[in-house]
Amino acid sequence: MTSSVPMVRVPMVVLKSCFTHSSQMIDMLNFEHEKQRISYTFFHSISRYFRYTIFTFSQGLDIKTFTQYRLILIISIFFVFFYNLDFYANTLRVYPFITQNYGFLFSLPVVLFTLTALIFTLVASKWTTKPMLIFALIASSMAAYFMDTYHVVLDDSMLRNTLQTDMKESLDLLSIKQVLYFIFLGLLPAYFVFKAPLSYRNVGQELFSKLKQSLLLILIMALAIFAFSKHYTSFAREHKPLRYSTNPTYWIYSVGKYIDKTFASGPIVVAPLGLDAKIMTKADALPKLIIMVVGEAVRADHFSLNGYSNETTPLLKHEDVLNLPHVSSCGTSTAASVPCMFSVYSKSEYSYKKGIRSENVLDVLAHTKKVSVLWRDNNSDSKGVAIRVPFEDYRTDKTNSICVEGECRDIGMLIGLNDYIKAQAGKDILIVLHQMGNHGPAYFKRYEKSFEKFTPVCETNQLEECSQAEISNAYDNAILYTDSFLVKTIALLKQHMQTHQTAMLYMSDHGESLGENGIYLHGLPYFMAPDAQTHVAALMWFDKSFKETLNMSQIDLSQNYSHDNLFHSLLGLFNVQTSAYKQQLDIFRAKQ
Repeated sequence: MTSSVPMVRVPMVVLKSCFTHSSQMIDMLNFEHEKQRISYTFFHSISRYFRYTIFTFSQGLDIKTFTQYRLILIISIFFVFFYNLDFYANTLRVYPFITQNYGFLFSLPVVLFTLTALIFTLVASKWTTKPMLIFALIASSMAAYFMDTYHVVLDDSMLRNTLQTDMKESLDLLSIKQVLYFIFLGLLPAYFVFKAPLSYRNVGQELFSKLKQSLLLILIMALAIFAFSKHYTSFAREHKPLRYSTNPTYWIYSVGKYIDKTFASGPIVVAPLGLDAKIMTKADALPKLIIMVVGEAVRADHFSLNGYSNETTPLLKHEDVLNLPHVSSCGTSTAASVPCMFSVYSKSEYSYKKGIRSENVLDVLAHTKKVSVLWRDNNSDSKGVAIRVPFEDYRTDKTNSICVEGECRDIGMLIGLNDYIKAQAGKDILIVLHQMGNHGPAYFKRYEKSFEKFTPVCETNQLEECSQAEISNAYDNAILYTDSFLVKTIALLKQHMQTHQTAMLYMSDHGESLGENGIYLHGLPYFMAPDAQTHVAALMWFDKSFKETLNMSQIDLSQNYSHDNLFHSLLGLFNVQTSAYKQQLDIFRAKQ
């Protein structure tokens, strides 16, 4: 039904004024080509026209005349100016604000505006426009907060990690600044959209408006890219990471990629792995007891065992541990790394789809019928690794007896293990302990006050409010707690040396950025992640009887290892024979 509400017509004098003012400004700038001068004049005039539209709208002039497509233009401009500070900051590092870059830099907001508006325009309808814009505003307010504060990239892997984060971890990230972002960039603009009275015409007229606006936006975008084609070529080919901080366009793309990887693949059928697995151990040998500790966010260069100046591993240095100083992670987040490190696939082969459709090393060990497997978790969960083996949640005081103000300590996972071990008489045992470890940004919560050796510390989750030294001190204190936890784990194993061959493996899932180059936490796409996020701490401990089963002389501690080695090394430690095992990837190369 056609609305009888008249449309606002902007007088030609306004546009004339826009072009006149633009020409005066453009005369002050130097361009390499005349096409750049013409295009820049046009883009600047369009920008002034949109600002005039916003002004008349804010003054309440004929507010009922707004169509959904004009509302999309208004909100898209709002996105460009208030939600992309991280993008502009990153861009200026690559393209400094100098004469030869002026035109390109001024054209970037125009391209971002046209792309954003085009996406919304194509999806717009009487039933979708308001819900779409409201959701985009609220989601983008949170995206802007995390990108501006921690400089993260919201790719599909980060979205998966976010969706798998539990409430306790989410509350660690909550801050006054985040609430302000949510209110002023989320709720208030969303309320504005919700209350905006829009006029709708018949289907034919709406489709014509959609087509007209889409073509105009494409034309403006094409002109901008054409005018500064040399810059946009390098932007697209040599500086791809810059686009990862555009908001909302990149997270919208990432949502589509996440949906494709997660839901667009039909029913999930888990392929069996290692059904031929069997233990090749002498009948009179003691059963094996291995505790695998999955660390959280511990970077190798903050382990004093690796030469770090702060003594973060004072207890471990007195144990007969084998430290692996050169280990790289499979991913930069728990959601990516943990399933990958237990899978049969190498980092280059692994994908989320492959991971959820294949059994892992825990399943292979269970297929032997001679290995008892238990997973205890004080992190978010096993990320699907332990769904077919016994799993115990230690994030709650119902199971973990060492919890203070909602923070359950890793040490609580050791309580009751002696009883479990005794109950598995005669069987090999693998126990996986998934730590809370150095989960950020609230590093100061990860340890008891008695472990606060390095001071001053950052005692807030707002890392940008702390110096890098304070952040690093809190992080190092959390490693001190892990040092104590690992030594207590070794002490527990020593209690069973008369009845078992005992061993402990420790390997962190990923590293952590502590403010270097303005980057915090983890989760950057692997190809652009710094070593701090991919170079992880790892070590192992064996009792005397276990060492006798290994070719210790062949363990090269200086070699570069990765999460790729874990699957095959675990099978080798249990002397499992299966077609899935590759001896060349076994760190220990167990004797047969």
